[in-house]
Amino acid sequence: MNRNHSFAPAERVRALELPERADIAPPSVRQADLDILGQLPPDFLDTTHFDTVAFPPPDYARQMFDAAAADGSLAYTGYRGHPGVLAEVARNVSAFLGVEVDPRRNIALLPGTQAALFATLSARVNRGDRIVLMDPDYLFTARILRFLEAEIAYVPLVLTDGRYEPDIDEMARHFADPATKLAVFSHPNNPTGAVYRPEIIARIAELAAEHDVGLVADELYARLVYDGTPFPHIAAEPGAWERTCTLLGPSKTESLSGYRLGVVVGPAPIMEAIENTLSITSLRAPAYAQHVLRGWLGPDRDWLERRLAAFAELRRTTLSILREVPWLKVHPQHGTAYLWADLRSTGLSDIEIGRTLARDAATLISPGYQFGPNSSGHIRICYARDPATWPDDLRRMIDVLERARTRR
Repeated sequence: MNRNHSFAPAERVRALELPERADIAPPSVRQADLDILGQLPPDFLDTTHFDTVAFPPPDYARQMFDAAAADGSLAYTGYRGHPGVLAEVARNVSAFLGVEVDPRRNIALLPGTQAALFATLSARVNRGDRIVLMDPDYLFTARILRFLEAEIAYVPLVLTDGRYEPDIDEMARHFADPATKLAVFSHPNNPTGAVYRPEIIARIAELAAEHDVGLVADELYARLVYDGTPFPHIAAEPGAWERTCTLLGPSKTESLSGYRLGVVVGPAPIMEAIENTLSITSLRAPAYAQHVLRGWLGPDRDWLERRLAAFAELRRTTLSILREVPWLKVHPQHGTAYLWADLRSTGLSDIEIGRTLARDAATLISPGYQFGPNSSGHIRICYARDPATWPDDLRRMIDVLERARTRR
């Protein structure tokens, strides 16, 4: 009898495809993504990430990497990272978060914030745990949790005076459930760009303490905030430090994705578990690349101001163009380089929008189904693009969708 055991993927791998979203991304998220990708020509515009050609990394990155790579003794480090780099990063992170970070106990370097998210969740989540997520939120968090065989409870983001914020009453209800172990959220929110008001962050911390719920805050975009908007770090809230892991990294704002660097900060017992997880996956962050972090989160402040000014101008340009489109709604938030556009009035499904833009505009976007079960009808656009070509690219996308909407 042929059982096909050699070719059958593990059930936990199948769960990565989020088949429960088949009504909006048939037959699964992965297949929906592949269908859209199959429509793209070889030379296409990718709006799913930052343009690292138009916005290259700061000069110090290559200089520090080259200096480290010239010294073969730096090829291996402990699992958490090189002690000298950890000391410098811990000092800068302490000032940034407003908490005291011990380089030996409270911090680890990982190969990218994605790996940091996986290691952190793997270290904290058991099969059957109930985990609270926002809807919408970072597309891979739900997939990792399904891989870990956790149960997911969603808290919707609602518009309040033009700002996306979690439904605190719904969050309180989930936190009160004894099965709830952890809440995971990106801040600023990916995909909307929302920066939550200080009182919202304070309330989440209060609820977590009241119901003994752990917290994971993905603050990858915490430096990419506009208009002087205050950014509250939940780890600095009273009673939050001992239950919170904060994820940071230079991959987006600083265009350092290719260096594969992520940072996790948290209480010592959790960091020990994360280190244990790290030891059976990647072992360590890329050893030479770790030294690039010596120039990050403080020493590069002047460079960051110039980068933020360039992104702010692109944000204004993008909003100016999108606001001319009567069937599209957009509520600009205060962080990231993303806009979350509402296209529900077109009557087009997420798959239709993605395929149409791929085929007729040679453009890849991030469709709403990736970010949550109730986020269909939206797209995420990254406007960190070449300023010389981005306005024409954006208008081409709008023209293609206008024709599709009219045909519909």
